[in-house]
Amino acid sequence: MGESYPQLPAGFVFGASTASYQIEGAWDEDGKGPSIWDTFTAEPGRIIDGSDGKVACDHYHRYVDDVALMKRLGIGAYRFSIGWPRIQPDGTGPANSPGLDFYDRLVDELVGAGIEPMATLYHWDLPQALQDKGGWENRATAEAFGEYAALCAERLGDRVGKWAPVNEPNVVMLLGHGIGDHAPGKKLGFDAVPVAHHLNLGHGLAVQALRANGAKEVGSATNHLPVWEASDAAQDVAARDLFDALWNRIFADPMLLGEYPEGFAEVMPIEEGDLATIRQPLDFYGFNYYNPMRISAAEEGAEVPFVMEDIPGYPKTGFGWPIVPEGMRQVIGQLVERYPDIPPIYITENGCAYPTGPDENGVVDDHERIDYLDAHLRAVAHAIDDGADVRGYYSWSLMDNFEWAHGYTQRFGLVHIDYDTLVRTPKRSFDWYSEVIAANRG
Repeated sequence: MGESYPQLPAGFVFGASTASYQIEGAWDEDGKGPSIWDTFTAEPGRIIDGSDGKVACDHYHRYVDDVALMKRLGIGAYRFSIGWPRIQPDGTGPANSPGLDFYDRLVDELVGAGIEPMATLYHWDLPQALQDKGGWENRATAEAFGEYAALCAERLGDRVGKWAPVNEPNVVMLLGHGIGDHAPGKKLGFDAVPVAHHLNLGHGLAVQALRANGAKEVGSATNHLPVWEASDAAQDVAARDLFDALWNRIFADPMLLGEYPEGFAEVMPIEEGDLATIRQPLDFYGFNYYNPMRISAAEEGAEVPFVMEDIPGYPKTGFGWPIVPEGMRQVIGQLVERYPDIPPIYITENGCAYPTGPDENGVVDDHERIDYLDAHLRAVAHAIDDGADVRGYYSWSLMDNFEWAHGYTQRFGLVHIDYDTLVRTPKRSFDWYSEVIAANRG
């Protein structure tokens, strides 16, 4: 712990992540169709500050400058997502060439800068036309997703080093379909659980399509967190186990074991061959980590049988999330224990929100983010010491961006964005991360 910078093994990949709707803007340009987030943000009261992603960080027009910043940062890899409505405005049919052309230019720019592209196919911006037909409640969306994956790989597979089909399917299920905080805003409660199966099926069909069209390495970008019981009372432990299955296991188990946790297969719309389709061999297992969850049992008769409790005793981010670096080490340990054949692991997102802006000298002194990233990178190093095969870490996020239901009120970036002028200002954390990368290159 005495070294000035976290030390990771030789060849460890340091990266950063973003998502299409959160940074691109250009919401109706070059043939792009509307997404569920275009629809959702247009509904009054959905977004805390009434904002949307129509302009966001204007990355669509400023990607050359943004890649130059990545090169200055020194990252070896960049995870971005492809906006499905740019490629297929209606979610089906032939590719919209100008949409694919944008990602073609972005990938060329990254490769030219010596940065390995990791492309996420679905980071939540479903074409609205597919939502109008049922979205992820409809099996046809999973089938359409496979066709979309093929179009992307056919054009980009020769240069994109890694692919992650679906970002955080558990968030899509719970926040998008269970409680309605995210697009498409459904409040289905436990009736949202079958959505998980179509997301899993979409993952499997996409992996097959990617491989068939020349993709090099295919993995995942699931969200994982350690689930702690509020007490050792039997009902709290049972509530913890249920939440752990819902959040962590109904996606990882079929992906890595070919089966659902006990009791869940019965509520899934499984057809013959589905579990084999979902359990495709993966080249890496990517997961996103932010914080643990503390669970207690709800009172008898409650609509949801568990309660998410506050976690006392830890500092919190600007978002109010507890800062528990040890939780990431716990997640990695759980993954290795539960899935003995798990492929090499990448942390595809990890980061924190703080509101810090430029001071009178234009300096963004976000020392809290430096402390956060430092502690979490050291947790990764400890997990590797424990014997886990962790190959890389992608900071969330390269730049401040549209933070879903929280609009522009939360800043996760290594680069500060002035949303009025779109000026990019690298923060102190940007310089620190750059120094960490340089120190590890020796």
